[in-house]
Amino acid sequence: MKLKFSNLLFVLLIIIPLGCKKSDKIAVDFLITNVRVLDVVNNTINENQTIAVLGNRIEAIVLQEHIENYQAKTIIDGQGNFAMPGLWDNHVHFRGGDSLIPENKRMLPLYMSYGITTVRDAGGDITNAVLKWKEDIGDGSLIGPMIFTSGPKLDGENASWEGSLVVRNKDEAYSAIDSLEKLKTDYVKIYDSKLSKEAFYEILKESEKRGLMTTGHMPLSSDVLTATKLGLDGTEHLYYILKSCSPKMDSIEQINKGYGMLGAIAETYDESWANMVFDTLAMRNHFNTPTLYIGNILSNLADDDHSKDSLLPYMGKGIVKTYERRIKAAKAAKLSPNRLRSSMGRDKFAQMVKPMFDAGIHIMAGSDCGAYNSYVYPGESLIGELKALVEAGLTTQEALLTSIYNGPLFFNVENDYVSLEAGKIADILLLKKNPLEQINNLGSIQTVISHGKANDKNELFKMFTSSSM
Repeated sequence: MKLKFSNLLFVLLIIIPLGCKKSDKIAVDFLITNVRVLDVVNNTINENQTIAVLGNRIEAIVLQEHIENYQAKTIIDGQGNFAMPGLWDNHVHFRGGDSLIPENKRMLPLYMSYGITTVRDAGGDITNAVLKWKEDIGDGSLIGPMIFTSGPKLDGENASWEGSLVVRNKDEAYSAIDSLEKLKTDYVKIYDSKLSKEAFYEILKESEKRGLMTTGHMPLSSDVLTATKLGLDGTEHLYYILKSCSPKMDSIEQINKGYGMLGAIAETYDESWANMVFDTLAMRNHFNTPTLYIGNILSNLADDDHSKDSLLPYMGKGIVKTYERRIKAAKAAKLSPNRLRSSMGRDKFAQMVKPMFDAGIHIMAGSDCGAYNSYVYPGESLIGELKALVEAGLTTQEALLTSIYNGPLFFNVENDYVSLEAGKIADILLLKKNPLEQINNLGSIQTVISHGKANDKNELFKMFTSSSM
């Protein structure tokens, strides 16, 4: 009996009783035969391989000729195509309040259709729902990427984002982190809309005591080198590292406050000074998520027409409504006399990525997609970020590592992910073309294997579009 994924051209799923009664057969759930396994870490290809999967783990990877050693009901014939680990989007948002929970949830298959098998949720206001999805995805009752979540953000009083936990002093830092530990979140995400430098440093100290990973925004009055010395593990976006790359930082800060200083910082950017900062951050095992793609989208919101975006018709009406907030802000910023200087800061971001990577800073690919981030669509935006990282000077291999290697590394779970090997989580992509040759070849993904199940890319996309709201 043959089972066909609809619109799947190269994968043939055949149910065959391989059930030879010999006791020396190794029983597995399914075999993926005749594939070329990509070793992204070493930039090599292993030809003519068979991948045996048991549960959600890889049981073995062997040469095709050894298939007779395994007993399985299901065989996926890869027909000589490429297999690689699933992608990680290391900065997404599930948010918008209880009324947008269904619209957020229906995005999960969309991530998968682009080969994203894991996401790092960087804070929102629907934490209980996200934690339930994480549980359901883990046990296979819900289709979607595995979720690592920070839960609510930590910020100051009257924060910009709903659901943030207020931290104004040491005691409130202690209480807020207590709350995160009770929720069993995966890390601490800090935001800076109203957070003081003093409270920010208290969060870092308390998190460091408890061995919790911290990342996020920083009050611009604070300093990234001081913060990393106190235990800050990562930064989201490049504003905070850029600020430290000018030897005139202190004098500029006396005149310009907040993000308005970034134009002047960019004008006085010093390469040798920056390299010293990068080397120090690398020595401290620092992670950074540049989010170049969303920066390009949002900086052009006032001018670009997104009405013909292919994914826009399928977005939930509630999520599209949230786009108005940034669109209005972009139109207002267009009239600002500081717009040109601000754009100089953004241009500098792309120039920083390659020297940061070469210094040893752990660059992480993250899209920052989600409600309120206008026209930054799940799945598509991570591919856009990987392309932006290549345009910024990374090789295709290096760009892929920012997703599949540095994501797991942040959570210290690289022994479970990163590569296709026996014992690793079986998050596997099957592609027609080799993405190590060209990053655009990620568009040739055909099948996404996760949580012990093979999913046709087209069927995942149909699952998303058929529930459009």
